[in-house]
Amino acid sequence: MQHSYDVLVVGSGIAGLSFACKVAEKGYSVCILTKKERAESNTNYAQGGIAAVTSQTDDFELHVRDTLLAGDGLCDEQAVRSIVEEGPERIRELAAMGVSFTQLEDGRVSLHREGGHSKRRILHVKDLTGKAIEAALLHAVDTHENITLREHVHAIDLITNRKLALAGYPVNAAVPRVLGLYGYDTQLEEVQTFASKAVMLCTGGIGQVYLYTTNPPIATGDGIAMAFRAGAEIRDMEFIQFHPTALYSDEDYRFLISEAVRGEGAVLRNLQGEPFMARYDERKELAPRDVVARAIDSEMKKSGARHVWLDITHRDEAYLQERFPHIHENCRQAGFDMAKEPIPVVPAMHYLCGGVHTNLNGETDLPGLYACGEVACTGLHGANRLASNSLLEAVVMAHRGAEAVGRYLKANDLDRPELPDWVGGDLEDSDERVILSHNSDELKRTLWDYVGIVRTDKRLQRAQTRIQNLKREIQEYYWNVRVEPRLLELRNLVDVAEMIITCALQRKESRGLHFTLDYPGKLPTPVHTGWTVRR
Repeated sequence: MQHSYDVLVVGSGIAGLSFACKVAEKGYSVCILTKKERAESNTNYAQGGIAAVTSQTDDFELHVRDTLLAGDGLCDEQAVRSIVEEGPERIRELAAMGVSFTQLEDGRVSLHREGGHSKRRILHVKDLTGKAIEAALLHAVDTHENITLREHVHAIDLITNRKLALAGYPVNAAVPRVLGLYGYDTQLEEVQTFASKAVMLCTGGIGQVYLYTTNPPIATGDGIAMAFRAGAEIRDMEFIQFHPTALYSDEDYRFLISEAVRGEGAVLRNLQGEPFMARYDERKELAPRDVVARAIDSEMKKSGARHVWLDITHRDEAYLQERFPHIHENCRQAGFDMAKEPIPVVPAMHYLCGGVHTNLNGETDLPGLYACGEVACTGLHGANRLASNSLLEAVVMAHRGAEAVGRYLKANDLDRPELPDWVGGDLEDSDERVILSHNSDELKRTLWDYVGIVRTDKRLQRAQTRIQNLKREIQEYYWNVRVEPRLLELRNLVDVAEMIITCALQRKESRGLHFTLDYPGKLPTPVHTGWTVRR
């Protein structure tokens, strides 16, 4: 079965929904594909807020400076300035769509401060900012006649003219171009073909490549893996941000304790009750995330502790319930009263600062392919993302991407060709699905043990050997059985794991989120790592 649209969007978070609305307003037909329910996205889990200059005591230069400092020499300053300066207008658009940012009693917008920020500039909707933005955007999508949203469709691979030419189809492959993608409908249990003139990847993060993560189960790096296999440039995959304060538990998913809690005065203590951040950075609890995560990791390793404490008991319960209702309730359900006792916290994988390399218009180096949000590497985050800059980047780049796609479609007389159906052959249903679970567990444990907060070349090489063996096994499995969601996600995760390790081995220094005992210093000139497969 073939479906045809002007533009395909993969992912239904803030980036994908914002982009879809703006492209649809230009009169183009848009289809959003999401592999789960429409509201299931990384955006929905974003607690803290969105960073933007909206206060008279703040200015663009301060926000730019804070972002560049956090990025540790690898930010693209033009990208930083453009995104920071265009942020306030995008905030106004969100407010006009119905996002009610929390206000103070005097009517001013409530702004909180997070690590690495020199001013209070984080707009929020209590501690469920992402969920509020997602709801407003979904309403706009549902009411637009040019947008179709298809749930339970798992994107498999991009279709390009080069791929079709190599397979013997009569297409002009002189200039590479994206023609659409194949998607597996998990309810109909069939692969369908989606033709389009442009594809926007907004698939979010890669958290499930690690054993412990704050990301939801959908965060399996699908967009990065698809772009990689199609030949787009991938950059700086070694920069994995571990959030310093996730609620300690025995589960793989680690509930996020927002950085805003530290912004409101919470103190990190070791198991003896001693505050320790002053020994690592003069900014203490408000140092950038890489500094705080390494400090916690060091304290845990020195003492053998399985967690540290986050103490905000100087705030009364009424304030905490009002300011952090979601966090307060989740801690209560876990058996902790954050108003009366410290919370056990540990670092957990949180955000990828690398990804599919794009310019400031969301364009990749593969014509017709765009990327926005966590899946993309625009140059804003550099070697370490400044807190709450992610939602800012998503709304600004969605707007810029929509403008770029509009120009691309106007400038190119593109057709939507009849594409070949997916060829599944005589593949059988697997009777060894337990292999998928075993391979997934091994992959996650390998990344957690060998490619974590502190690295060495020996650990990375051990990880590389294990991942290469896993990849061969998973690839063999993929080509010999019928596709299913777990297999598709595992195929993507092993590609992502290989990219992370390859980029980490390329970086012979410690910079930002990449800290290696073998190269503790910085190179005099910052460089990007990357990987491109031949198209």
